[in-house]
Amino acid sequence: MDIQWYPGHMVKTKKEIVSNLKLVDLVIEILDARIPISSKNPDLDALLNDKPRLVILNKSDLADERSTKQWINYFKGRNIQCLDVDSTSGKNFRNIYSTIKLILKEKIDKKIERGIKNYTIRAMVVGIPNVGKSSFINKISKKSNAKTGDKPGVTRSKQWIKVNGEFELLDTPGVLWPKFDDDKVALHLTYTRAIKDEILDNVEIALKFISEISQISPSSLTGRYGIELKESPYENLSEIGRKRGCIVKGGEIDTERTAYMILDDFRSGKLGRLTLELPEE
Repeated sequence: MDIQWYPGHMVKTKKEIVSNLKLVDLVIEILDARIPISSKNPDLDALLNDKPRLVILNKSDLADERSTKQWINYFKGRNIQCLDVDSTSGKNFRNIYSTIKLILKEKIDKKIERGIKNYTIRAMVVGIPNVGKSSFINKISKKSNAKTGDKPGVTRSKQWIKVNGEFELLDTPGVLWPKFDDDKVALHLTYTRAIKDEILDNVEIALKFISEISQISPSSLTGRYGIELKESPYENLSEIGRKRGCIVKGGEIDTERTAYMILDDFRSGKLGRLTLELPEE
C-alpha cells in the first residue's frame, strides 16, 4: 500500500521555516504523543540545525500515560527538553514558559549583562499537519488567533501571536516530507488524520488499523464494540459494522461508514488511551 502526500504548499512552508529561523530564539516542535516517531518530520532536524528546541508531546490525553513517560525520558536522555501537554485541558501548560527560559538561560543571562532586561523571547512552532499546533498556540496565548480544525491544512500562512509582553510565537503550516520510506509511518499518519482522508482508501486503512490494534490492545476493540476478535480484520470490521447498525440496502455491511467510525473513535479517544510507538531500546 503506497501512501504519499506532499502538496505544493509544503515545499513553500519548508523554505519559509528556514528563512524565519533567524527571527526566533528557539523552535517548539509539536509531536503527537500517540505516534512520536511518525509525527516527527525527519527533514526538520536538518532544517533547524542547532537551533534550541523544546519538544511538546501534544494530545497526551489520548496516549497511554506510561508510554508517554518513556518518551519524555527518551528525549531527556538525548539532552532535549520535552513536555507532555493536553491542549484541551491545559495540562502542563504552566511549565512551558519556565522550561523555555531554562533552555535559553545562557542567552537571557547575556542579554541581562548587556543591560537588556525586557527581552522578548520569540519561538517558532513547527510540526506535521493536524498535530494540534494551532490548538496549542490558542491555549498558551489564551486567545483564538490561530485557526483550528480536526483536519490537515487549516493553517496556511505565517502568523505571529503575542503570548505576553515577554513571549511571542510564530505559527507555521503543517509540513510533511516528500516520501515515506516506512509503510508503518505512513499508516500511523493516516490513523491520526495527518494525511487527508479524501485521498485514501479508508476501508483498507481501517483494516490495517484493526490488525495493529488487535495485536497491541485487543481490549480496545472488544470493549468498545462488544465483539470477539477473529483472525481476519475484514471479519472484525464487518462484525463491528453489524453491531453498530452500519447496514445498507439488502442487509450488506456499509464498510465505508464502519471504517470512518472506527478511525474517528480512535482519533477522539473512544477506544481508550493508545500509544502506537515506543522508544527504541
